[in-house]
Amino acid sequence: MTLLSRILGFVRDMVFARLFGASGATDAFFVVFKIPNFLRRLFAEGAFSQAFVPLLAEYREKHSREAMLDLIAHVSGTLGAVLLLITTLGVAAAPLLLFLFAPGFHADATQFALAEDMLRITFPYIFFISLTAFASSLLNSFSKFAIPALTPIWLNIVLIAAAFLGANYADEPMLVLSWGVLVAGMVQLGFQLPWIWRMGLLPRPRFSWAHEGVQRTFKLMLPAIFGSSVTQINLLLDTVLASFLIAGSVSWLYYSDRLVEFPLGMFGVALATVILPKLSREHSRDEGAGFQQTLDWGLRLTVLLALPATVGLVVLAGPLLATLFEYGKFDLHDTQMASMSLVAYGLGLPAFLLIKVLAPGFYARQDMVTPVRIGIHAVLSNLAFKAAVVLPMVILAIPGTHAALAAATSFAAMLNAWWLYQALRKSKVYQPSRQWRRWWLQAGAATLVMGGLLFWLMPLQAVWTAMSGGMRALWLAGLVFGALASYVAVLLALGLRPRDLKREEAQWS
Repeated sequence: MTLLSRILGFVRDMVFARLFGASGATDAFFVVFKIPNFLRRLFAEGAFSQAFVPLLAEYREKHSREAMLDLIAHVSGTLGAVLLLITTLGVAAAPLLLFLFAPGFHADATQFALAEDMLRITFPYIFFISLTAFASSLLNSFSKFAIPALTPIWLNIVLIAAAFLGANYADEPMLVLSWGVLVAGMVQLGFQLPWIWRMGLLPRPRFSWAHEGVQRTFKLMLPAIFGSSVTQINLLLDTVLASFLIAGSVSWLYYSDRLVEFPLGMFGVALATVILPKLSREHSRDEGAGFQQTLDWGLRLTVLLALPATVGLVVLAGPLLATLFEYGKFDLHDTQMASMSLVAYGLGLPAFLLIKVLAPGFYARQDMVTPVRIGIHAVLSNLAFKAAVVLPMVILAIPGTHAALAAATSFAAMLNAWWLYQALRKSKVYQPSRQWRRWWLQAGAATLVMGGLLFWLMPLQAVWTAMSGGMRALWLAGLVFGALASYVAVLLALGLRPRDLKREEAQWS
């Protein structure tokens, strides 16, 4: 389901690139779309899910069904009230939010006015999509993973329709896209509610700050707001600084980030979605060995998937962008600029993926303090790098500064992942299994062979640009499937078997 959603997301971005290109107007839309999405990931999908899922697992294991439904009723009602307040304040404070998220837009009155109008339309999206994230948490906690993974497809369908309507029938197509964002939030929530009702998990929402479950949820949320959203904060800093750069910089970062989001959503988010409820149940049952096995399985699978994905993104940065987006108003210059930031983000992909698996090792135990402390250090490191290297480039308007922003974010993610791993080791919550030496040898050798094959077979960029769209797609498909085949062949030749991917195979010395 996640694969289908990500593929349709690429179709959506291809439509955006072809119809609108990279301009001041698209920069404004991507910033406006990022603001409610950032807050949604910060509060709902990030902090709220990390706090609520372990608590719901505890109620399932140690309380009656009536008590669990009472928890769902009070948390949903209180969350809805908080979201309504945030939405009202956000719409009223649209100019202030724009100044905070994209201060560079203030220099262009037309761009700022357009962004302000779009933000007032799109900001209520946070209300609907956050409640959708709450519904997804319920479904995931009961091992119903397909419907939440399928839900984002509706966002893509609605936005594709809005893009064509805006491009063909509106004087300002970006405003039509903004209305599409709001409608998509409503559709996604409406799609999930019947499934929750069938499971008997749709009690009447109730508002109560005094409810014990509500207090515990929001108490755990406060530190988790920061700890679970470090990567999003770093990406937001990229957007803030990119708003001061030449027109198109925000869009170049957006398109390169979208390509990184494909494996991140396919593997990292999917693994984290499955692992968090399982780790939470194992912690509630005091199953220490099972907890370690689940975490070790997740990390081994992450490494096996992250290495080839990283090499593919870095080596094929130009061909990927040219094949997917270099049509219509998105030209060769846009491809070259976006490929620079894609390489920088791609190098951080293993860290982005590992964070998605390592962080649940803390949240499942309701330890929110450690990820927060580590997250603060990661953000400070990112700020220090940007102040020392990127900020002078911004001031001097050096070409390619947007790629330096992406590189700083990847570096901060590497530090974040390493510190999370070390904290789990130090607290003896996790110890690597004996399979790791063989695992690194197999995955490393297969990745080297795959990377060499791509370098050998890939045409020069000039040849690639001269190809038709259909020929680019055929070449890219051949390279991707050939690379995957070589990767799997080397793994099999070195003794890796499907049974080795099972969670139960982990062994400790």
